[in-house]
Amino acid sequence: MTNIAVVNQIIPFSCVDGPGSRLVIFMQGCNYRCKNCHNPHTIGLCDSCGDCLPSCPTQALSLITSNNKPQVIWNEALCTQCDLCLTVCPKQSSPKTQRYSVEQLLTLIRQQLQFLNGITISGGEASLQLPFIIKLFSAIKADKELAHLTCMLDSNGSLSNSGWQQLLPVLDGAMIDLKSWLQDTHRYITGRDNHRVIDSIEFLASQGKLYEVRLLHIPGVSDFDSEVTAVASQLQALPKKVRIKLNAFQHHGVTGAALNWPICSEAQIKQLATELCQRGVHNIVLPNSYL
Repeated sequence: MTNIAVVNQIIPFSCVDGPGSRLVIFMQGCNYRCKNCHNPHTIGLCDSCGDCLPSCPTQALSLITSNNKPQVIWNEALCTQCDLCLTVCPKQSSPKTQRYSVEQLLTLIRQQLQFLNGITISGGEASLQLPFIIKLFSAIKADKELAHLTCMLDSNGSLSNSGWQQLLPVLDGAMIDLKSWLQDTHRYITGRDNHRVIDSIEFLASQGKLYEVRLLHIPGVSDFDSEVTAVASQLQALPKKVRIKLNAFQHHGVTGAALNWPICSEAQIKQLATELCQRGVHNIVLPNSYL
């Protein structure tokens, strides 16, 4: 349904998801299966199997039948955010999602308007709900009260160029995650290759819509340090205004094999930044925290 979005969470104010103060909408669902995902419960879409219901200590979850189909209903007022339901879900999903129309989100944006510089759609992988995003951004741009807000997308870069072309007229900027450089490494981490990611970075840069490229450094796992010359060659060709954001891998929220991966220290991030800078990459942004 292009008029309804499945939303995992909305943060009314953020200063790390694009320029200025932003309202951030996190969509549910992702086409990557990153071993290092910090929010694995945003990956799958709830199929209302009901396996999570017995785990809820406050009965905040219930199962109803709607249009002859089962549907899990989440009562936010009863929820204590213990997240037991997330640990038992066989699909790495969350029953604690909400469905929003464009009109409902516009109402929410207007309530926070005096504090905002823009809107960022994130995920999961937000571009999986591209038709809704186009409608929301188009509605913002067409509204005299909201038109000054910048509309940005945080993405894994898997959207095709034809998809980006549909979004471009109402997109002010995109932030793209480059998970690793070599194809084998990227497939190991995410389950997908990175050809589309590189294409997205280059296309958005050519259209003046690339705000930031993000690199998550996982020592001994991601290959940015061992392939730094090739990575730098790609990044230094981008417009100088594009931010290169380096993030340090930590264990927050991760599950499975990634819990045994080494965390990234401040010294390791600074070393990567130095090597990139020496190869002509500038506008590098370092993490604010390594905790």
